[in-house]
Amino acid sequence: MPTTCVLGIGNVLMSDDGWGPRVANTFDTEYVVGSDVEVFDLGTPGLDLTPWLLDTAHVILVDTVHADAPPGTIRVYDKRDLLRHRPRPRVGPHDPGLKEALLGLEFAGRGPRVLTLIGVVPERLTQGLGLTPAVAQAIEPAVELIAAQLRRWGLPVQRRITQPAFRKTGTIRQNPQVFG
Repeated sequence: MPTTCVLGIGNVLMSDDGWGPRVANTFDTEYVVGSDVEVFDLGTPGLDLTPWLLDTAHVILVDTVHADAPPGTIRVYDKRDLLRHRPRPRVGPHDPGLKEALLGLEFAGRGPRVLTLIGVVPERLTQGLGLTPAVAQAIEPAVELIAAQLRRWGLPVQRRITQPAFRKTGTIRQNPQVFG
């Protein structure tokens, strides 16, 4: 595993829940990063998130979040924020899995050294393709937050001059446990 991961989480078949993978794909298309940074679309890993966090130095998670704010609002949380409250009952395929994965890894002393969650408040989480306008407008600001966070960590990140039609290496990888 690379030392730094950008992980897009969400179900692209559930309208705004697909924001995380969409942001990860957009970041991967618009930026070039060093070889120690990998970008993954994990879909909805639930408790299977643990291997993606194991022994990493830095992790950026991109997902929808529950917050008292208008749809499209971006919220940024660190690991301390995420671990501050006790886990809630499972209500979705991946929502509480993050906290359980982090708690288990922290207990074993093998969790990510630094973790940032970039989240957006969704408008609609029902079956359907495409993002609502408010959530779609939050893609580019989130991409810029990812680049800024990587730079704060001292990692190389550069905006691409041109958008390649197809790249042989460095393309976003989907969760191999789901897609083989």
